[in-house]
Amino acid sequence: MTSAPSAAPEAAHLQHAHGPGSPVPVQTRSERFASASHADFPPVTGRELEWRLTPVARISDLLDGALNGAPFPATVSPAEGVRVEWVARDDARIGSAGLAEERAAANAWSTTEQALVITLTAEEAVTVTVDRTAPDPTPRAAHTIITAAPNARGTVILDHRGPARLTENIEIIAEQGSDLTVVSLQEWDDEAVHLSSHFGRVERDARLKHVVVSLGGAIVRVNPSVHLAGDGADGQLLGLYFADAGQHLEQRVYVHHIAPHTVSRVTYKGALNGEGARTVWVGDVLIGRDATGTDSYEQNRNLVLSDGTRADSIPNLEIETGEIAGAGHASATGRFDDEQLFYLRSRGIDEQEARRLVVLGFLLEVVQKIGDADLEARLLGLLEDELAAVEVV
Repeated sequence: MTSAPSAAPEAAHLQHAHGPGSPVPVQTRSERFASASHADFPPVTGRELEWRLTPVARISDLLDGALNGAPFPATVSPAEGVRVEWVARDDARIGSAGLAEERAAANAWSTTEQALVITLTAEEAVTVTVDRTAPDPTPRAAHTIITAAPNARGTVILDHRGPARLTENIEIIAEQGSDLTVVSLQEWDDEAVHLSSHFGRVERDARLKHVVVSLGGAIVRVNPSVHLAGDGADGQLLGLYFADAGQHLEQRVYVHHIAPHTVSRVTYKGALNGEGARTVWVGDVLIGRDATGTDSYEQNRNLVLSDGTRADSIPNLEIETGEIAGAGHASATGRFDDEQLFYLRSRGIDEQEARRLVVLGFLLEVVQKIGDADLEARLLGLLEDELAAVEVV
């Protein structure tokens, strides 16, 4: 079995005897079964490791139902040095960064008729916004490939809105010497459901900053996997989320250090408010046997604003070589820092406003690392809107 980004679908299928349902256990995260075919994955029961924290009964149509595989509506802002095209599902570029590792992603892979391909070639930094507004809640599939050519620089913002029910795969390739930022912003309508698997591959001396911002939607599950495949590759994975009453926001992050002298930093921060607000964060980092000189750190922080919420936070670290520069992980979930509140109150700020300022400061650490001033200002406004309706206790 293999989940190697370069593996072809046929190669994965040859190992199906060791795939889902096999008595042969998966020994390490990199050995997870991968396939482009929905039929290769057994039905989801909700007891599986990758699904046990997800409300699977509410996403059955995306797991197993018929999906609209026509191109998902997308408007791409024009920019110098950016090529945009739709390609057929047999295009050789599809599958170059990874393959589906679970049933919902495979359903999308098997159904999608065309993939949206965005290629950045300019060495001067550019910003591209992809407006993806769902027209209705019809269950849909999608596939997107984002590539930064050698030495290219740029930011791609995937801006999601509307009443979607969407399962999709997004492939991200940062070729040698490139510097690519990809931001996935979930500002869906309240009833929307979004399942998204991201596959990143970072080549020699390239840098990928991957950002997930989940604010809207009923159920949002974004799973980024980043493979640091070239010597000196750098992966920065950032996440920001704010779960309201009844909202389920989930992210499962995987970083695979394959090549020597690679660097990764994972920082996800979220807040929860309201009865039934639920967040799930699972962070897996694997330092492979050839990844000498690796420097890696992952952390997840959750701020609880009310009773009736639940935050699951599970960091995992595997190391297959002793010759590393450093590796670590951290996780924390709790309420306010009383010292911060005391400091603000002592300067004449009323308690409710002081609490909101603490929450905002907590979340802005991630916002300020994005590197796009316009987007950062927009996110600040969205967070202020979220907090305006919160009675922080």
